[in-house]
This record gives sequence, C-alpha cells and structure tokens, in this order.
Amino acid sequence: MRKLPMVVSILAASLIVGWCGVSLAQRDGAASPRAVDPRGPLLDAEQLLIRRFREAQPSVAYITTKEVRQDFWSFRTQEVTAGAGSGFLWDAKGHVVTNFHVIQGASRALVTLADGSVHDAEFVGAAPDKDLAVLRIVEPPAKLRPIPIGASADLQVGQMVIAIGNPFGLDQTLTTGVVSALGRSMESPSGRAIRDVIQTDAAINPGNSGGPLLDSAGRLVGVNTAIQSPSGASAGIGFAVPVDTVNRVVPQLIAKGKLERPDLGFDPVAPRWLERFGVKEGVMVAEVRRGGPADLAGLQGVQQDRRGRFLAGDVIVAANGRPLKSWDELLDLAEALAPGQALALDLRRDGKRLSVALRPGKERSL
Repeated sequence: MRKLPMVVSILAASLIVGWCGVSLAQRDGAASPRAVDPRGPLLDAEQLLIRRFREAQPSVAYITTKEVRQDFWSFRTQEVTAGAGSGFLWDAKGHVVTNFHVIQGASRALVTLADGSVHDAEFVGAAPDKDLAVLRIVEPPAKLRPIPIGASADLQVGQMVIAIGNPFGLDQTLTTGVVSALGRSMESPSGRAIRDVIQTDAAINPGNSGGPLLDSAGRLVGVNTAIQSPSGASAGIGFAVPVDTVNRVVPQLIAKGKLERPDLGFDPVAPRWLERFGVKEGVMVAEVRRGGPADLAGLQGVQQDRRGRFLAGDVIVAANGRPLKSWDELLDLAEALAPGQALALDLRRDGKRLSVALRPGKERSL
C-alpha cells in the first residue's frame, strides 16, 4: 500500500512528459518549412534578360568623381567625393565612356569594374555638346570586355531595351522597358541641343547617367543621359544619346581629345533677326567667307543696298532632304557626314528655289 502513491506519481510524470513531448512535436511540426512547389522552366523572355545581363555586366562600370575643396577657416585643402555615375568599357585598352556631366568639374575619377576592383582613371576627352566624355583606366587589367556596339538609326518605337547602371549608388542594376519615342531633342551641358535622342520608359534614376542602353541582342543603342521628372526620380521618361552619335564622337575624343566641327564657310543670321526679313524657319546665311566651302558652293549672304537697307541672304530650308529649323540641326547633319561627303542644300533666294552641293572644309576644333 505504501508503494501505490509512488506508482501513481510515476504514471502521472510519464503522462506529463508524454503530453509535453506531443505538444513540442506539434509545435515543431507547425514551425517547419513547407515543401517547395516545383517552379518549372523560366520563360523565354526571362532567360533572355538573365543572359543579356550576365553578358553585359563585365562591360559596365561605376564611376566616382573627386574634387579638391578648401576649408573656409583653416584654408586646408582636401579631396572629397563630388559625385557618381555609370559608364561602360569601349575597348580593351581601358577606355571608358560616360556622360560629360558625370565628370564635369572633377579633379579625379575612379572606375569600379564588375569584379569590385577600383582603378584610377585619367581624362581623355569630352564633347559637352553631346554630353559625352571618355576616361582611360591608368593601369587596365587584362581581358577587359568591351561592350558590343549596335545601331540607333533602325530603332523602332515599342522595341525592348535594357538599361544597366548604378542608380543611387546601387551598382549593377538592371531595368527594362521599351523605346517610347524617337527623334527627341534635349539640351546638352553646353546649351546646344542634342538631336535624335531616344526616349525610353526603362527606369532611369540619378546614378544611371553614362550607363548603357542595350537592345534585346545585347548591343549598345544609347547612353542613358537624363530623366524628365518633377521629383528627380524615375517617372518613366528617360533619355539616351543615340549610339550612332556615340560611335562617331568617341573615336574623335580618343584620338584628339575633342570633337571637331566641319567648317561650312559661313556664319548664320541670329534667330532673333530672322523676323525682320520675314523668315520663320530655316537658316539664313549672314556672311560668306571668301574662298570657303559656302563661297565655292555659290551661297550668298546678307547684303546692303545703296540706301543702307539690308537685303536677305540665302535661306537654307533643307539639307540632305531634311527640313531645317535651326543652325544646330545643320551642324548635326554636317558632323554626321563621312570625310569628303557633301551636303545637298535646298535654298530660297529672292523667292526662287535653288539646290546646291556644299562640301564642308577642314574641320575647326571646338
């Protein structure tokens, strides 16, 4: 009889332990992860984007700029971070293309490659009119992968594009979208208009500037340059300098450090004076330089009669079949010519239509 309470106690303890064990097992079972459902293969579009990103990633760079500042009180100078942007490898020699406004005013630039290595870069050249600049890695590593070059003349609205860059300092970021519009115009850092700009809805934010815009084949079709947004962040309207312009300008910057402009041999009438001659559109010839390309083509500038009245010069209304609205448009067409190629100009002179061929002369440095 004395052993009964002990037996009861043992049984009770066993029941409690068993209950606790069941409770713990139940709780452990509830906390365990669920089985993963099979996903299946990625969509073709997803596989394409993954492949293009992996292919382009080694060609995209992160650019950090430095500038020297002087302390107001101590007059000590120190190097501080001025800004950041994106860029891409142009060739195996270490040339890196970016926007001019990314490196503008900087005393030094650092290039970070996809593998995380940081390299000092030297300034090679810039074209503020096109918002393009070229840096060169001082000691380029072996086996650099230049970005593949495409074309922008045959782009179509609705075509898929891929933007890769470093928005807000978040390196190697990919966004996708389409070509929203073509033939846009935007103001460059120099104030001159950049023509034939690509508009895209691929998300572009501060830090994306200078990064590549790729087509679905992974080729460069533009350099991401600016956004249009009231908040300063992406609102689905981004702009890129077309690769046809980049492919024409960058080799000049590498070879000469600057963009050179063909000499047309005449100066235009300022737009504010055109209304006095009753001209609303086109480029009026102000003064023709003797012996220059315009003189050889037979262009006539503004003249003065015996009474001191100014007579209108030739008005160029189209070049190479393209209607002209400004002097900048004419310069763009002249800059796009192959060496030795001529401009086909349509003129108005004394109410008559004329056509002449103007072959730009020796280029003048900008």
